[in-house]
Amino acid sequence: MEGESTAVNITETPKERKGKAPLLSAPPASSAVKPLVHKAPKGGYKRGLAIFDVILRLAGIAAALGAAIAMGSTEQTLPFFTQFFQFKAQFDDLPAFTFFVVANAITAAYLALSIPISIVCVIRPHLVAPRVLLIFLDTVAVALTTAAAGGAASIVYLAHNGNQDANWPAICQQFNNFCQETSGAVVASFLAVVVLLCLVMLSAFAL
Repeated sequence: MEGESTAVNITETPKERKGKAPLLSAPPASSAVKPLVHKAPKGGYKRGLAIFDVILRLAGIAAALGAAIAMGSTEQTLPFFTQFFQFKAQFDDLPAFTFFVVANAITAAYLALSIPISIVCVIRPHLVAPRVLLIFLDTVAVALTTAAAGGAASIVYLAHNGNQDANWPAICQQFNNFCQETSGAVVASFLAVVVLLCLVMLSAFAL
């Protein structure tokens, strides 16, 4: 009859189903779960620099305090003397040596007081204010210790070599122990200067 539609049902055979792809496909390899990468926490190297800063401050204390004690305890009396004159040399006879003792003692005390601030930098390595304070105070300590060591070194040089133009004789031929102890104190003070310079550079690098 006209106007009637004939519906034909087509069923798939098992063989035809085998050739078709499934509706749900496996996710591409690019979308697979990526392995977790544990990154090192930021500021690790700054904490290491802060620990090294504490160690350097302890070394600076030993050098500056040793220089002050060595110079402050230096004196020598020659075995020959008269009734009115006694040949004796000690550090407070020269203002440069007195300034040397005071300056190195101040430097040692400052380094000891600055250790808590340096420990704060170990605990909180990202803080900027303690580093700025340390770099400023360390620079002042460098200037003070260098001035003291330089002034004492000039006196020690004259004691060893004298000055023929000014007719100043070398006294180290008689005061051997005095000159050796003062020379050792000057060397220790210059070691403290080197430590302070390293501290300044370390703080600048950490900033």
